[in-house]
Amino acid sequence: MCAAGRRWGRRQRALLWAVLLAAWEAAWGQLRYSVPEEMPKGSFVGDVAKDLGLQLLELSNRGVRIVSQGRTQYFTLHGKTGHLVTAERIDREQLCERVQQCVLRCELIVEGQMQIYRIEVEITDINDNTPSFKESDIEETISETTSPGSRFPLARAHDPDSGRNSLKSYELSGDEHFSLAVQAGPGGDQRPELVLAKALDREEAAFHELVLRASDGGDPARTGTARIRVTVLDANDNAPVFSQAEYTVRVPEDVPVGSTLVTVTATDTDDGLNGKIKYSLKKEADTAIFHLDAETGAITLLRSLDFEEGDSYELEVQARDGGGLFDTAKVAATVTDINDNVPEISVRSALSEISEDTPSGTVVALLHVQDRDTGPNGAVRCSLDGNVPFRLEKSFNDYYRVVTARELDREQVSEYNVTVRAADGGSPALQSSAVLCLRVLDVNDNAPVFAEERYSARVAENNAAGALVLTVRATDADWGQNARVRYRLGEGRVRGAPLSSYVSVQAETGALYALRSLDYEQVRELRLWVLAEDGGAPALSSNVSVEVQIVDENDNAPQVLYPAPAAALGSGSGGAWSGVELAPRWSEPGALVLLPPASGALRGVPVSHFVGIDGVRAFLQSYSHDVSLTADSRKSQLRLSASASCCDTLPARPLPDEPAPLLGDEDTAGGIAVDAAAPSVSFCVQIVCAALPFTSSLSCIPLVRVLRRKICRDGRQGTVHVYAVFWCFLLRGGGRGLHVPAWIWWSRSKK
Repeated sequence: MCAAGRRWGRRQRALLWAVLLAAWEAAWGQLRYSVPEEMPKGSFVGDVAKDLGLQLLELSNRGVRIVSQGRTQYFTLHGKTGHLVTAERIDREQLCERVQQCVLRCELIVEGQMQIYRIEVEITDINDNTPSFKESDIEETISETTSPGSRFPLARAHDPDSGRNSLKSYELSGDEHFSLAVQAGPGGDQRPELVLAKALDREEAAFHELVLRASDGGDPARTGTARIRVTVLDANDNAPVFSQAEYTVRVPEDVPVGSTLVTVTATDTDDGLNGKIKYSLKKEADTAIFHLDAETGAITLLRSLDFEEGDSYELEVQARDGGGLFDTAKVAATVTDINDNVPEISVRSALSEISEDTPSGTVVALLHVQDRDTGPNGAVRCSLDGNVPFRLEKSFNDYYRVVTARELDREQVSEYNVTVRAADGGSPALQSSAVLCLRVLDVNDNAPVFAEERYSARVAENNAAGALVLTVRATDADWGQNARVRYRLGEGRVRGAPLSSYVSVQAETGALYALRSLDYEQVRELRLWVLAEDGGAPALSSNVSVEVQIVDENDNAPQVLYPAPAAALGSGSGGAWSGVELAPRWSEPGALVLLPPASGALRGVPVSHFVGIDGVRAFLQSYSHDVSLTADSRKSQLRLSASASCCDTLPARPLPDEPAPLLGDEDTAGGIAVDAAAPSVSFCVQIVCAALPFTSSLSCIPLVRVLRRKICRDGRQGTVHVYAVFWCFLLRGGGRGLHVPAWIWWSRSKK
């Protein structure tokens, strides 16, 4: 009872230590599990979520995945349960044939946290292999002169299982002349030997049949057998002897195939067939890599060596003479490392996009760097190419983090191709590289910038509503919606009215339009602000000043200073009569209209005096044009001649007691109604037009309108002179003439 209690106490302590060890490993980011070999795919290995304290929802949201170090993915993470399960059936003997403890390693990466947990899974052995011999029938030859107690090495059985399931014992049966002895090899392995227990007599028995059994330690145990046939020979009293019991050789891993590594030699003092020696390798596995020449003892290389796969080999060489005697020697070959492996860079996790306002020190990639070489050849140095705003930080073991070294600016560089370079310490050094592509996302950190510091424009008054004044333009160095610029008008008032009632700005193009016809006499300039605002959130804006100068036009009537009304009344001589009248502003269109002919043939006569208009001295230029007036009884209308001619006569009749009108009222067509029965009277019209030199953008076209008045005569023939002074302007390209009031006077002279 006490012994059972002590055993239970030991179990409790062992369990406690196991729990403490698991907790310590989990705290340091490492988990350790074990699973038997040959388990089916999907078999449970360990509860990773529970051991790491991760919730199942976090597993799916944070992007958790398993990465194996080798090419084969042996484990995977069950997304719903958080269990680590096998990804395929695992054969321990295939993975770890020469390793006592078979451990597979992988990493659990939590991308959302940029965390890595190392997981080690020990593959435990099951008794799934039976001990077997290379040959099921073993031939041995022993001379009859061999002394009892002599030992003869037998072929060893092979069991790929490990631990308690490995080969444990040998058993010999079948003959009293022989017994079995088992020796421990240098590595602790068992080496069976056939011991001659009783002297042989070939004449008594030329052959002996034996059975050798090899058993493992499994429960139940597995057993393999081999039959031994011993042939008794005549006397051969000398066995071969090797020159050394052990041969050592150092071989670089890049030694060419076919090279001779070492030559073993043995001698036999016997003569003839008993002294002829044959060399052979005892272990079959060695024959796949090395070749031993049976005649010369030279050991050559059959395939390339790789230090990373195996750094040492132990060969057993046997020298046997023609009489069946032999000797055994060991050859220890050590493989030396050379720098034949480039560093390997694996991107475990990386961002593809990063905002330009990301703070310094942000992790953008997680890298694993390793070199399969050893010593200086496997020491790796990592660096970043170029002047990039990133740096490398050592995480743990062979892991590195790429972090931002300073703030980013998308307007300077919108995309980075970061080259990570790894070089080992060999001579010459080997190196490799990996490229990380990272796009910088824009933030709204730039306000719109106008193309000019200030804008100005000149606009003639009396413009059409909706006329384009100018266009402002601003650009934004940001991208996308943050760079979309919209324009608006700043607040302001003009003569008490909102600025927006005078001008407007198109939000998309920045075009500034006049909303009304501007009047220089009311507003001579407009000073305003135009704002440019981007589409960011929050939006950034800037403004620019705009000055619009309104250019004056001759749209106001000048005041006629000459001739004075008194002078006009005093004109005329003899029996002539004359009159003068000031045409008021509200006068209706007159009866007589004089337009320039289509050919434009006007004859100008300069006049050597000036007329003052609002303080501006304007040159007065007169034009005279002869017009023929014809009485047409059929149409009773006054028509203008298409060509210039001298003065014509109008019909005339005796003067009545009271003055009678010379010209009739205006007809509906705008012509002059003429009395067809009236006697003819000469009639000339002279037009005087003042051309203002500072209105070069206008054309001065003579236009005479005799207002609706009655011109009378005294019944006698003579010449009626009608003088009309007008300042008349017509916009180029057509349009309506601008008419101002003027003095009109007339006189009659006798013929």
